[in-house]
Amino acid sequence: MTDLAAVQSSSPSTRISADMWRAAWMVTSIFMLSNSPTPLYVVWQSRFGFSSGMLTVIFALYIVGLLGTLLVAGQLSDRYGRKWIIVPGILAALVACGLFATASSIVTLAIGRLLTGMAVGAIVSAGMAAVADLGGFERRRQAALLASVAMVLGAGLGPLLAGTAAQELTKPIVTVFGIEFLVLLSALIIALRLPIGRPAKTGSVRLHLPSVPAKNLWHVACGVGVFGPGITGTSFVLALGPSLLARLLQVRSPLLAGGMACAMFLTATSIQIAARRLSLRTIFAGGTTATTMSMVALCVAVHASSVTFLIAAALFAGAGQGLGQLGGLTLIGLHVPDTRRAEAIAVMNIGGYLPAGLLPVLTGYAIDFLGLANGATGFAVALALIALGLGGMVFRSLRYERK
Repeated sequence: MTDLAAVQSSSPSTRISADMWRAAWMVTSIFMLSNSPTPLYVVWQSRFGFSSGMLTVIFALYIVGLLGTLLVAGQLSDRYGRKWIIVPGILAALVACGLFATASSIVTLAIGRLLTGMAVGAIVSAGMAAVADLGGFERRRQAALLASVAMVLGAGLGPLLAGTAAQELTKPIVTVFGIEFLVLLSALIIALRLPIGRPAKTGSVRLHLPSVPAKNLWHVACGVGVFGPGITGTSFVLALGPSLLARLLQVRSPLLAGGMACAMFLTATSIQIAARRLSLRTIFAGGTTATTMSMVALCVAVHASSVTFLIAAALFAGAGQGLGQLGGLTLIGLHVPDTRRAEAIAVMNIGGYLPAGLLPVLTGYAIDFLGLANGATGFAVALALIALGLGGMVFRSLRYERK
């Protein structure tokens, strides 16, 4: 979500302050919760007996909460202050944590996922902005990099913690979310004490849907064209990866499921750092290629019962998401005016997360009717064709883009 183009273009400055580290910890704590349920879905599915379709619906409610919050959180944060968004976001995460720890029904899990998405939407907008606010103009580069690392670190640590606990403990759920609860409490204390002032703007805010200047529509569309398929691939791994391991590949290792998700997000951030100096056409072509290779690896994994190829599919999906995000944010940073940049980023994320929520849900129900192998293969073929089609159009449209 962080504008890595700003990281690339700004100059080095002073060291990261203690307050910036504390603000980054808030980001990490929320993203730890966001993906912690991934290795535990198999446990809940066995306990409550819900279908693959229902599992993907529960997962998609996270995206519903995230998108709904993104529509308004940034505007409210800019007008009334970061704390007015961060603190309710952390409180929502604490409630979600309690619901996961004591879940006794599908409804409880669904509400927990919805609240988690709302918490992530709040921290993506206001929490990351707080890191930048505390850094100031002279530390824009450090603030952007710190916020990006904090997000990916949390997204990877959550499933790794849950997978380890599920592997080693007889009752992992209470332990995992007990630890998460303490982590979130520390973030709440930090949020209440951080010296984040109220913005200079006064008066009431008039809420509106995020929009993009007409001349910049194609810049945002290019980002969506590659970022959307990439994040749809990572969403599939998060939602159905553990089920593929357990039901199709006969590998019931929560640690492997959590480690696979962790490695996927580490790949996403590593590829961004490695590719930040490449041309935009190369970055977008790499994103399209990685997403397509992920779907090829998924097909091989399903039909050859190969854990190795499933892990490869996850790593390629992470690379596809990372490169699509990097290219989209770079285009926005180069061409969209500062006064509309946050809205443009919101539009790109909404365009990417919509298919990331819808396609895995459709696949979940297809699996219920057609079987796991056929449903997963259908998803892989469809997403590969979409990625190649959109990626080809993006590549051709950027032939005059020199940066």
